[in-house]
Parts: sequence; structure tokens; C-alpha cells
Amino acid sequence: MSNNTSRMRTIFRSKTSKALDKMEDPRETLDDSYDQQVKLLQQVRQALAEVATAKKRIDLQGHEMGARYQRLAGQASEALSQGREDLARAALERRSLLERQVANLQQQFASLQKQTEQLEARERQLSEQIAAFRVEKETIKATYTASEAQVRANEAVAGIGATIDDVGTSLERARDRVAQMQARAAATDELLSSGALKDLTAAPDADIERQLAALSAQAEIDRQLQAMKQDETTSASARSGGTRDEGDEWLSIGQGPTSA
Repeated sequence: MSNNTSRMRTIFRSKTSKALDKMEDPRETLDDSYDQQVKLLQQVRQALAEVATAKKRIDLQGHEMGARYQRLAGQASEALSQGREDLARAALERRSLLERQVANLQQQFASLQKQTEQLEARERQLSEQIAAFRVEKETIKATYTASEAQVRANEAVAGIGATIDDVGTSLERARDRVAQMQARAAATDELLSSGALKDLTAAPDADIERQLAALSAQAEIDRQLQAMKQDETTSASARSGGTRDEGDEWLSIGQGPTSA
């Protein structure tokens, strides 16, 4: 059951990652939109500069025509004062023609002035929109990045959880194997001790020697019990007839039938 759950989690994480990879990254989309707006703002500012240049050129031309207009008026007055009505008439005719040209120039200047005001208003409005869009763009990007990091973190935690489950299962299997191996070791020890399982590494006839050693050990225990009984009788006689020096008793350990 745990292995199935782990596989399901792995499949789910894989599908989730693929789905996220296929999704359009909104951060790139927002940056592209911001760049396009900035380019548009640059175009508006460039157009505004061109209109301002044209308006300045018309303004300079208007000043030149205005100066000529005033000069023609002075020439007509001077010609009339000198009795040259024909020159005065020619100056006034040129002045009238120039006046029409100046009126046309004034219309162009007024049109450029209106266009300048409109472009300036658009430039201010677009600048404010771009500034607001930039703030919102960075906020959305930061939020998306944080959410993306949270998704990755959640996937990592889910992976750790699945790993912990797998580790728990591995530990449980390891405990079972250890218990089985311990039981098997104890069983083989008993079989070796009883001789039912032959130890291939032991010396030849080791089983006979082992049984003889066990018999010898049993015989030694019987002998020590018999010696203890005799010591009880000897101790009773010693209490009535005399005692042996207790300081020399250690010399008799293992030397005679009373070595118990």
C-alpha cells in the first residue's frame, strides 16, 4: 500500500511539473508588455520633439515675416512722403500678400501648438500608466515567484514525506530480516550442539570428543559431590581431634580427592 502511494505521489509530481512547464510564464508576458509600453512612450516623446522642432521653425519664420511686414509698412510710408505713390502701392501690395502668408503660417503654428499640447498630455498620461503598470508588474512577478517557490517547497515536502514512508517500510523489513536471522542462528547453534548439523570446519571426530568432554565434566561434578560429603565427615573428626593449618589449605586445591 505504501509503495503504491509513493508511486502515485511520484506520478502526480511529474505531471504537475510538466503542467507548470507548459504554462506561460506571466513574468515574461508582463515584461514584454512593459517593454512595448516603454517603446510607445519613446515614440510619443520622439513625435513631441519633432513637433516642437517644426513649431520652432515656423516661429522663426514668423518672426522673419513679421519683421518684413513692419519694414514694408515703413517703406510704403517713406515712399508716399517722397511723392512716390507707385512705390508705396507696391510696398502695400507686397505687405498684403505677406499678411496672407503670415495668416497661413499662424494657422500652422496654432495647429502644431494644439498637437504639442495633445502629445504632452498623452505623454504625461502614458508615463503615469507605465509607472503604475511597472509597480503592479513587479508586485505580480514577486507574488508569482513566491507562489512558484511555495509549489516547489510543497513538492519537496511531499517528496520527503514519501521518502520517510519508504524509510519506515525499509526499517520494518530490516527488523523482520534481523529477527529471522537471529532465529536461524539460534537454531543452527542448537543443531551444531546436538550433532544433527555437522560442522564442516571442525576437526575429524570432534563430535565424539565433545561428548567425551561432556561425560568427563559430569564425572568431575559427581566426584566433587562425593568429596564434599567426605569433607563433612572429616570436618566432624577434625573438630574433635585437631585441625589442619588453614593457611596451607590453598596448597591442596586441585591436588587430591578433596579439592572441592
